[in-house]
Amino acid sequence: MINKYLQIFERLFSGIGLSNDTASDLAQGLGVITLLVVSFLLFLIVKVILKKGVGKLIRKTKFKYDDYFLGRKLERRLAFFIPVYMIQGMIYAVAPDLDMLCGFIYTLARIGEITTWTGVLISITDSLSDIYNSFDVSKNKPMKGFMQVAKIFVIMICILLIIGVLINKDMRDIFIGLGTLSAVMMLVFKDPILGFVGGIQLTSNDMVRIGDWIVKGNAADGTVVDVGLTTVKVQNWDNTISTIPTYSLITDPFINWRGMSESGGRRIARQIYIDTDTVKFCTPEMLERFKKFQLVSKYITDKENEIAEYNNAHNVDTSTLVNGRRQTNLGIFRAYLIEYLKHRDDLNFKMTLLVRQKDPTEFGVPLQIYCFSAKTDWPSYEAIQSDIFDHIYAVISQFDLKVYQKPSSNTFEYVKTLD
Repeated sequence: MINKYLQIFERLFSGIGLSNDTASDLAQGLGVITLLVVSFLLFLIVKVILKKGVGKLIRKTKFKYDDYFLGRKLERRLAFFIPVYMIQGMIYAVAPDLDMLCGFIYTLARIGEITTWTGVLISITDSLSDIYNSFDVSKNKPMKGFMQVAKIFVIMICILLIIGVLINKDMRDIFIGLGTLSAVMMLVFKDPILGFVGGIQLTSNDMVRIGDWIVKGNAADGTVVDVGLTTVKVQNWDNTISTIPTYSLITDPFINWRGMSESGGRRIARQIYIDTDTVKFCTPEMLERFKKFQLVSKYITDKENEIAEYNNAHNVDTSTLVNGRRQTNLGIFRAYLIEYLKHRDDLNFKMTLLVRQKDPTEFGVPLQIYCFSAKTDWPSYEAIQSDIFDHIYAVISQFDLKVYQKPSSNTFEYVKTLD
């Protein structure tokens, strides 16, 4: 059929006075153009069929995972197989005498075949990655780095195959030649190689997941949004994005707050400074007043009984406050804070709860609240912490204590008015 087609055009060109060789060449050239046009038209037809017909049919199926392949334009890339194979199979039959033109077009078709296969494999890889990311396990075990390595491998094979087609060499010869360039390739692909190794270690050791809150020096402080082959992206709390080399998370220290989130408790460790001039022994009048505070009423009574027994056993002269054991307003305040914290319903009591003194400083006696909130999200945590210290600042004066505060210009102005 092709020969008959070419003969018709040869007779037409010979009929207008052209030589037989020229008429034959023109007929074969027109056959090449016809082949290219027909191949392109078939490509468009097949693409429409795959996109409108097969694609529509796939979307109607109950199996949802096949939809991911449509999202990666797999059908469009599959349609390219029609022209590349059609041209390879028919180009020499259409123009048997035009060796250079046929060789050039055949080479382009071979390259098109290789790039089409590469595109199809990349689409399949991306689709499989999308399917995997649709499962909850992908947050704990991100596979993006591995998928990127697979795509790089496919692209490298594609490049080598294209080089083999262009220089008309066997793949074995190309690989032998690449052996001498291994050092250069190690240098060129250093970051992807290190990133791949780092990604394997991060995933296998479960060091970082998407959604984790990590802190890495001044570089990042926020939520991990992407774990890639060479970089990890972190959205900081000010909504900026930090990009960290994957391998640096293996070589350099960083903090992952996932354990805190999963534990069900977030630590509160804040202190106030008590003015040491306000710390004193409790007088009977003070004790009677403090007993009206329900949270420490029983504590004061029990403590007084314990102290009385001790002082009696040791024949202590209680007429002087210095002798024997005595309760202090700071000690009762500590007991009050412990009871106050135990009566809150927004703390995690399975974890440590302390109200402790730390080493005194020039600012006074540090009194630290050490406990864990029952909610770990940032807004709730800050609200709980603030509510606790709002109460502390408001109630401390009831125990005849004061919080240390550096004098300001307003303080000195107030002193002047007293003069």
